[in-house]
Amino acid sequence: MKQFNFHEAKSVKEAVKFSSKNSAFLSGGQTLIPSMKLRLSSFSDIINIKNIKDLKGIKVSGKSVKIGAVAKHAEVASSKDVQKAIPALSSLAGGIGDMQVRNKGTLGGSIANNDPSACYPSACIALNAIIYTSNRKIEAKKFFKGMFETALKKDELVTAVEFSIPEKSSYVKIPNPASRYALVGVFLAKYKKDIICAVTGAQPVVYRSEEIEKALHNNFSPESLDDLNLVTEDMNADIHASADYRASLVVSAAQKAVAHCK
Repeated sequence: MKQFNFHEAKSVKEAVKFSSKNSAFLSGGQTLIPSMKLRLSSFSDIINIKNIKDLKGIKVSGKSVKIGAVAKHAEVASSKDVQKAIPALSSLAGGIGDMQVRNKGTLGGSIANNDPSACYPSACIALNAIIYTSNRKIEAKKFFKGMFETALKKDELVTAVEFSIPEKSSYVKIPNPASRYALVGVFLAKYKKDIICAVTGAQPVVYRSEEIEKALHNNFSPESLDDLNLVTEDMNADIHASADYRASLVVSAAQKAVAHCK
């Protein structure tokens, strides 16, 4: 790990002031710290934001759940308010990594890093989330740009995420047994006039599966997906799963998500 300047930010304004062209914000550090230790990345300035009060808390209104950026996965998973409003979101958070990761990793850090196999991006897309930053609001569909790429500017800090409450929803993940990242994860949300199926792990960036959505609009049941064959051209292929296998996993996960949607 190379030498850097460490800053303890007391407010969002101060955190942004400390930022530079070669800086990083630190909260849970579940990706940042390992990448720095392995010298995969280096920064001149590290800004600790985990103690900023304005980045904490969970608030539920009649139509949405707003969660502060430094809320830990374990907090989201154990929140009675989240469990009541969007059970699938609570379940998703409770299935991230292991106990150590869930008690350190944060919502804001996860979506800002935008790992192609991370769970939260699928929830953001399926739940029509609004990402609040230090200077603007961004719709989730415009936030996730590509592999590890988001719409965030260099000095921009995620402050909160607001999720819309659907009629019912479900998240099904088929995890890599070692890392617990998603080989495939499907977040399904049903609204009065819409169905959104967001998929993570299968392509370089989270996406909506229009094929699955169309099939479920006609018949919201697992059986409606029995004969569905997804296009595999853009699917990830690696030592863990081929493109064809991932495509089949997406369909299987979607069927389970429909069956458990509540």
